[in-house]
Amino acid sequence: MATVQAPPFPNFAPVLEKDTPASQGIDEACLERLYERIEAHIAAGWYPGAAIAMARHGSLVAARSFGVARLDGAGKPAVAADQETMWLLYSQTKPITSCAIWYLVEHGMLRFHDAVADYIPEFSRFGKGRVTLYHLLSHQAGFPDANVPPEAWEDHQLLRECVCNFTLEWEPGARVVYHSAAAHWTQAILIEAVTGQDYRQFIRDHVLQPLGLNSLCVGVPDALHNRLAGAYQRTESGEHEPLPDRNTPAFWRAGVPGGGGYGTATDLVAFYQMLLHLGTLNGTRILGPRTVQYVTRNHTGDRIDERFGLPMHRGLGVHVRGLSPTIRGLGSTAAPSTFGHGGAGTSYSWADPGTGVSFTYLSNSQMAEPYHSRRLDEIMTIAHAAVVEL
Repeated sequence: MATVQAPPFPNFAPVLEKDTPASQGIDEACLERLYERIEAHIAAGWYPGAAIAMARHGSLVAARSFGVARLDGAGKPAVAADQETMWLLYSQTKPITSCAIWYLVEHGMLRFHDAVADYIPEFSRFGKGRVTLYHLLSHQAGFPDANVPPEAWEDHQLLRECVCNFTLEWEPGARVVYHSAAAHWTQAILIEAVTGQDYRQFIRDHVLQPLGLNSLCVGVPDALHNRLAGAYQRTESGEHEPLPDRNTPAFWRAGVPGGGGYGTATDLVAFYQMLLHLGTLNGTRILGPRTVQYVTRNHTGDRIDERFGLPMHRGLGVHVRGLSPTIRGLGSTAAPSTFGHGGAGTSYSWADPGTGVSFTYLSNSQMAEPYHSRRLDEIMTIAHAAVVEL
């Protein structure tokens, strides 16, 4: 299968029309507090750079970049973050990959409660015959720690073989445990089995390009590599070390489906506006309302996600705020129906159906716990507080 191809003339302009915060019931003074908080984080050395975007009712009401996208090193100068910087999304890639599964269900090529082995017979190896798409999408499949080697990134025959050789740790559906990579590699080979197309190309052709989201990529073409932010981790001494396995052209091209996408904050916030508008963005529909409503509801109740030690209220590709006292990433003060997803130690995005607001926060250096969750709740509480007209 060929590497994903870029649009001939990538357009990085935001796809949402800009409007003033006040005209959409957003408190500008509160947004300024948000900007000041992020600038304070950068000044304190928490991360080199960041970006945020907020949208409401199909309009972009805020977009701001901060700090440095790439630190100096290897003889190259630092690069400032700007509105065209594409940030590593980590697990914020997951809803984009799952959106291709939603699309295929909507078009009658898959069903959520079918077994994966109905489409890929050899996937039934090692007792996986009962694993359904529903299990995959809600982190109940039973192989949370499985992964594939880098050599499978471009060898899709090997990729399929590696995924089919995943082994169960427990009975599908018996537990909720975040699958950081395995469930989305399985979704990738499902897309390829059903469509005969490289999953990265399918996502671009049927999810991202129709919506005009040219700066969201699952598999970044070479022509866009100069737009990518670096990926770092914050050490105990406060330094930001490059992550060697995430700062290579091979990783950028790979489009790891559970954690290797890249994008701008403005395109990611627009993706969530599409979900708030029940599958439509700027007059282009890729999903139907019932599909969106089904995948964005809470399917795991208050069952504990054992990876995080608290209920995550899993939808089928996103997670939901729910009614538990706290929640990871979405903000404690979020409305119960708010849904979204985060990226390892760096970022989160959410959408609130009650207010029509979507919000994206991206940064480029992983922070350890508990500091990451604490700063997320700071950022998200301010962002929710900015919505003053309900």
